[in-house]
Amino acid sequence: MSEALIKRIKELEADLEKLKSQLQERSEAGDDVVLTSNPSPHEDAHCKSNSSSSKKGKKAGKARALDFSASPRRHVALRLAYLGWSYQGFAVQENTDNTVEARLFEALLKTRLIQERQTSNYHRCGRTDKGVSAFSQVITIDLRSTQFCGGLGVTVPEHAVVGAKNKANGSELPYVKMLNRVLPQDIRVLDWAPAAEGFSARFDCQSRTYRYYFPRGSLDVALMADAAKRYEGTYDFRNLCKMDVGNGVLQFERTILSASVQAARPRLISVVDQYDLFVFEIKGLGFLYHQVRCMMALLLLIGQKLEAPEIINQLLDVQSNPRKPQYSMAVDYPLVLHDCHFEGLSWKQETEEVTHVLSTLQQHWTQSAVRTNILHGMIQGLEAIGGVSSTHCSLIEGSRQRNYRPLLERPCCESLESRINHFVKRGRLEREEGESGGEMVLRGKRSKHSHNSPGPPTPSEMPSTNKSTPRQAKNSLEGE
Repeated sequence: MSEALIKRIKELEADLEKLKSQLQERSEAGDDVVLTSNPSPHEDAHCKSNSSSSKKGKKAGKARALDFSASPRRHVALRLAYLGWSYQGFAVQENTDNTVEARLFEALLKTRLIQERQTSNYHRCGRTDKGVSAFSQVITIDLRSTQFCGGLGVTVPEHAVVGAKNKANGSELPYVKMLNRVLPQDIRVLDWAPAAEGFSARFDCQSRTYRYYFPRGSLDVALMADAAKRYEGTYDFRNLCKMDVGNGVLQFERTILSASVQAARPRLISVVDQYDLFVFEIKGLGFLYHQVRCMMALLLLIGQKLEAPEIINQLLDVQSNPRKPQYSMAVDYPLVLHDCHFEGLSWKQETEEVTHVLSTLQQHWTQSAVRTNILHGMIQGLEAIGGVSSTHCSLIEGSRQRNYRPLLERPCCESLESRINHFVKRGRLEREEGESGGEMVLRGKRSKHSHNSPGPPTPSEMPSTNKSTPRQAKNSLEGE
C-alpha cells in the first residue's frame, strides 16, 4: 500500500472521529441523535414507532380520495375467464359474497377504476350458476380513463382543465394488468375493447356457446350425437329448464343455432376407451335458467339407452306435453360458458398479460392432469386384480333409481298457468288489461331475487315494470 494512500486513510479516520465528537456534544445538549449502531430495546422500539408512523403517513397520503368527476370515463367491454368450481355462481347474491362478480367489483374498486357499482353502467353477458366456469364471459362497464381528448366510448368531464383537454392522448390505462394483479388466480381478465355508449354486453350479444365435458364410460356417444341435433331450431323449452316464473319469465321460446357431441381431443387411431372425453357444444341466441344442464341430462339418459332420442321431440311438443316430467339435471362442474359473440368490438390484447394468464392456466392444468393420472393408475391397479368398473353415470344429480321409470310415466311439475296463478296470488306478478281491451297481459314486478339482477342492481339491469321491448325479449334470461 502506498504511503499517500495510508496518509489519506488516516486523515479520513481523523475527520470521522471529529464528526463523532461533534455529534456527541449535540446529543448531550439535548438533540435527539443516536450515535450507537446497537440501540437499546427502548430506543429500537422508538425507532420502529417512528418508522411505522412515517409509513402510515405515506400510506395515508397514497390512499387520498380520487376526484372521479375530474377524470374521463370510458365505456369498455372486458372479457373474463374463470374457474367457477369454488364459487357460488357469477352474479352477486344477498346470502353470500363468494361469487365471481363480488371478487371482480372488489378489484375494480381497489384499482379505483370505478367509484361505485351503482354508477358504473354495468351489464353482464351471462349469469353462470354455482360451479360453472367460463372462458369468454363478457361485461360492459364505464371505467376511469386517461383520454382527455376523447375517443370511442370516452366521456370527458365538462369542467376538465383546458390544458388537459388540449393535451395529446397517451396510452390508455392498462386495464387488464391492473385487474389481474389484484384478482384471485382463478379469475382472469383476458382483454378489453372500447365500446360505444349504450353498447350492452347483455342485450348486444349475438350468440352464446356452452360446452359440457363428459367421459365416454358406457355411453353410446353416437346415439347422443344424433339426439343432440334434435335441439336445433326454435322451440318452447319449458320442459327443459327451470321455469323462473316468479321473476317474470313467461316466454320460453328459444333458438338453438347448433348442437353437437364430439370427441374433446380426436384420436388418430380409432380405439374405444371409456376414459376418452367428449363435449356437448350448444350455440344459441339466449338460454333459460338451467336449460343447458337439463338438455344434457336428457342426452345422458339417451346415451345410457334409458330413453330413446325421440324423447327430445316429445318434450319440445308442449301441446302434447304441457307439463315437465320430474327429472334431475346434469351436475354443474363440467359446464363452461365457452364463447359470447359480439359484432363491432375490437379486442385489445397485451402479449405480456396473455402469456401471464396462459402460465396460470398451465399451472392449474398440471395439477389436475397429475391428479387425474394418479387416480387412473389406482383404477387400473384395481381392475388388474379383478375389480369391475361401474357403468353408472355419475353426472346426473341425485341418487340413482334402482328401477328406471321412463320420463313420460313420471309425475309432472306444475303447469305454467298454475305457476302464474301462484305468483299472482303472492303479488310477484300482476295482470293488466291488454290494448285490445279483452286480452290480459301478465307483467312481472321487480323482485330482489330477480334472476336477471341479483344483489345490488344497476339501473340498467333492473327488471322493467313495462312491457318488454323487442331488444329485452331477445335475451330475457342470461342462461345458466
